Amino acid sequence: MRYLLFLLFFFITSLFSEDLKIKANTFNSDEKSGISIFSGDVNVVKGSDELNASKVTIHTNKEHQPTKFIAEGNASFSLVTKEGALYKGKAQKVVYYPIEKEYHFFKNVFLQQIDEKKEITGDEVVLKSIEGKAYARGADKEPVIMIFAMPPEEEKK
Repeated sequence: MRYLLFLLFFFITSLFSEDLKIKANTFNSDEKSGISIFSGDVNVVKGSDELNASKVTIHTNKEHQPTKFIAEGNASFSLVTKEGALYKGKAQKVVYYPIEKEYHFFKNVFLQQIDEKKEITGDEVVLKSIEGKAYARGADKEPVIMIFAMPPEEEKK
């Protein structure tokens, strides 16, 4: 089992320009379906990006390249976009599409852009890091809330 885990880590890390390191209490993989499941105190680190969750499922294509990461259960994260924007937050579920560099956050989402002092809460938030675009939707009876830090007004002369 450890040998298989080592091979999986070696293969996945060779696909990225930066190492992908995953720590978890348990690991299961099905090569035919292209699905690997990490559970129990999962920590995923790639460069300056970090993801923590109860469970992380990685889907790979026929070439064994990761196409989708699904983090479930009290997910917390920090990530840096291509343009250098730093985000931190939490959600009950996070889906990441590495080819598109697109993040989907679901249920009790709190996303904070640290360098711009912006915050957003909602039930669904999509961050398209390559395009620099975002989308948010509130829960059935809750609105999306966005907070911008505003500079203090200059004193009137």
